[in-house]
Amino acid sequence: MSRTGALDDSEIQTEMNKMVAFISQEAREKAREIQVKADEEFAIEKAKIVRQESLAIDSQYEKKKKQAEVGWKISQSTAINNSRIKVLRSRNDHLESIFEEANKQVKDLSEGDKYKQAVENLILEVLLKLLSPTITITHRPKDEDLIKKTSNSALKRYKEMSGRETKITFEKGLNDNSSGGVIGSSMNGKIKVDNTLEERLKILEEKMLPELRHDLFGVNENRKFYTVS
Repeated sequence: MSRTGALDDSEIQTEMNKMVAFISQEAREKAREIQVKADEEFAIEKAKIVRQESLAIDSQYEKKKKQAEVGWKISQSTAINNSRIKVLRSRNDHLESIFEEANKQVKDLSEGDKYKQAVENLILEVLLKLLSPTITITHRPKDEDLIKKTSNSALKRYKEMSGRETKITFEKGLNDNSSGGVIGSSMNGKIKVDNTLEERLKILEEKMLPELRHDLFGVNENRKFYTVS
């Protein structure tokens, strides 16, 4: 006697196997989807991290590059400045040697034959600058006789040039080791004209310094204004 609508054990097992197979297939597909999605998210996150690290590395590189550039510029500037300082020192030493030689020649002048005429001209200049009825001439002790003689000549020339007369008194106030010359004063020393050879040379050095620099070292490109008097 047969049954209708009911499944026997073998059919039930077959259906169960189909259901298990279906569920397993669905699970595998779902697992694949999860894996694919996870791989995609991992790849995105990995790319993000790589990009961030790359940017960080680039930033550090740029920072170190700028630091290196700044360091190089500082080193270059320091080297240039040191070089300029050496050049300036060398030029200054050269100028100093020229001035020292000039001082030596001035000292030699005060011991030579031309000193008499030089002193007379210096006294005359004092007289013309002060234009005073009484003047004191300060000189080296060893020049006493020379100063008095040349003063007489200077007074004559002064009268011819200005029509004035002046009385001169003398003081031995300069050091015998100096280069000579005179200092003239009036009004009890309130007005003075320093016509010592050292002072005249100093004035000449200051006046000639720009021209000397130009002749010896050329035009200074860093100086906007340049005058040679």
